[in-house]
Amino acid sequence: MDSPEIFPIVLCCSGNDPSGGAGIQADIEALSSQACHAAPIITCLTVQDSQDVKRIEPLHPSLFTQQMRTVLEDMPVAVIKVGLLGSVEIVKALYSVLMDYPELPMVLDPILASGGSGKAMANDDLIEAMERYLIPNTFVLTPNRHEALTLSGAENEQSAALNLLENGAEYVLITGADSKTEQVHNVLYHHATQLERFDWPRLPHSYHGSGCTLSASIAGLLAQGEHPIAAVRQAQEYTWQSLKAAHRPGMGQHLPNRFYWASSESEKK
Repeated sequence: MDSPEIFPIVLCCSGNDPSGGAGIQADIEALSSQACHAAPIITCLTVQDSQDVKRIEPLHPSLFTQQMRTVLEDMPVAVIKVGLLGSVEIVKALYSVLMDYPELPMVLDPILASGGSGKAMANDDLIEAMERYLIPNTFVLTPNRHEALTLSGAENEQSAALNLLENGAEYVLITGADSKTEQVHNVLYHHATQLERFDWPRLPHSYHGSGCTLSASIAGLLAQGEHPIAAVRQAQEYTWQSLKAAHRPGMGQHLPNRFYWASSESEKK
């Protein structure tokens, strides 16, 4: 009998989005598409739809920590992916676990505001905690341009990237969907150097969960053994295709179709 296929395990620390567009569900779908097993760790509960975030309720930090440690002590986790955190206490709890598993690479999507309404999802104290505790322990950081400037205190994108690298992030991918440019320009930095710029056709709609999709798929590809540059490149292609195939089930933003490839495969048969 053939041995069962082993899927790399990615520990996902994200909020629960009841609309299904972002957060834990986005992580699970993106990681499944990379042939990975997602171990979902809830950081906070949210009340939101495809238009706006109405409430964020962080979990008690001890409950969050227990979720992480229980999985880490049981399964061979390959990568940790982090999204919405919700509180300074959750950041510190995450940091306490990271210190016990320094060999595990972390992909951090530093969510500071709602992509739909622009409503703040992190106050100054939370931003400061991320700068102090998480960025120095991040393997791949995936801020959009506004987030990069906020987290670094810089006035332009390149300075922001260099500041974030100096603060300890190994790779910084600054995404440009939030900039008003004809194309979307994403730029990858490493070792105080711009490694590569990626140019993507700007799609016509506003999308809920694109950042979660990108960061989770990077984490999945890293778990599969891809080199960071290849993982970043392939994850962008996957994300762009998911957005191209997006649908609009609610009255707000479009939701990525992270299983677009399944429809493509069925059409080939």
